[in-house]
Amino acid sequence: MRWRWLPVTVAAAIALTACGSSSDAGSGGDSGAKSITFWLSASSAQAQGYHDLAKEFQAKEGVTVEIVNVPYDGYQDKLRQAAQANSLPDAASVPSLDTIWINQLQDLAATANAPANKINKDLLTVQDGKVLCIPSDLTAAGLFVNKTLFEKAKVEIPADPSKTWTWDEFLAAATKVRTATGAKYDLVYDQSPARIRAFIYGHGGKGFQLGADNKYATPDDATVQAMSKFASLNDDKVMPKSVWGAGADPNALFKSGQVVAYFSGVWQVADFAESITSFDWASAPTPGPIHATDINLGGKVVAFNNGDKAEAAKKWVDYIFQPANYTKLAQINGYLPVESGLTLNYPFKNQAALDAFQLYLKEIELADPISSSGHQNGTKLLLAGKAIQDDPTKDEMAKLINGQQDIKKTVDNIVSGLNQQVG
Repeated sequence: MRWRWLPVTVAAAIALTACGSSSDAGSGGDSGAKSITFWLSASSAQAQGYHDLAKEFQAKEGVTVEIVNVPYDGYQDKLRQAAQANSLPDAASVPSLDTIWINQLQDLAATANAPANKINKDLLTVQDGKVLCIPSDLTAAGLFVNKTLFEKAKVEIPADPSKTWTWDEFLAAATKVRTATGAKYDLVYDQSPARIRAFIYGHGGKGFQLGADNKYATPDDATVQAMSKFASLNDDKVMPKSVWGAGADPNALFKSGQVVAYFSGVWQVADFAESITSFDWASAPTPGPIHATDINLGGKVVAFNNGDKAEAAKKWVDYIFQPANYTKLAQINGYLPVESGLTLNYPFKNQAALDAFQLYLKEIELADPISSSGHQNGTKLLLAGKAIQDDPTKDEMAKLINGQQDIKKTVDNIVSGLNQQVG
């Protein structure tokens, strides 16, 4: 796999020198810690791999890993509150790093640079030579379809991402399927700033980008037009207003079988493989005309410097990324891997899940470089000591969809809301 779209500046400070074996990382005497805490936010399907590794780690090291699965909404706030109360977990898989606790992270360079691990160095976040985190997986946004409904309506789904449909062609096909089958909606779409970036990029817009001064600039006309188009689709026919307008769960709506398609991401595959039994589903190529998505990192695994728990926490993180262990984690959790040279046999029983991973690998390979710009912007801010804690995109788009403001006010509020946070 090529990584042409990933930022290289983030990893520029890494010295690619041998740092000993992965199993030696973080050693230096028995700290005496018999238990550590590990926070994450994941579906039960995408947490199972950590539970399995924790049992093996306890058997090998005699250290219990207490896994705490935190709801995604509010996770960042909970971490901030924990930092302020001096009660951070010992290790965690976090959605993003935070300037309020970044100085409490241990250096994971020994694990990240261990030759045996073959972790892609371009995926690391490095500050002054210190590896702050190691991503658990690679993520990409994409399209899922109710294959049963498409087959019932006799509408074809493109198979080759290099010959994908445009958004207009997809929406026309989805409407045809809806009307032919009596489904309720054409599409549900994750209420997420990252996901709407994919819609903007696919329509040729550049989205909300940082300038050289680390401030967000007013977006180009194509971005504004794409946002207007997206809002217009929330008409309770093509898309339900209840998702972006009121926070309804798009995952549950798609699983009901009454929705033709769902725009979400690769993290859904493990869940769908187990939970969708009433209809056939499939991953479909992301619509164009620009072949772009939102490519990001999954959880960012960190170890906090928590006194006598620090060594055990670092050893746990190192254990996760040893190739044999990481292979198990990636297979069980349904991860696109951050390590190369692995032989992955995903344990999915249905062919749709296996096909989905192959499709996502092709989608990432073909994606326009702008697809990773959201991640790049976040990393650039972080290393400058700044961060976006509360992206205003969801709230402002909800106001647009609900008719509370026009597109100009929406765009202006997003830009000003972002810039207020980065000073």
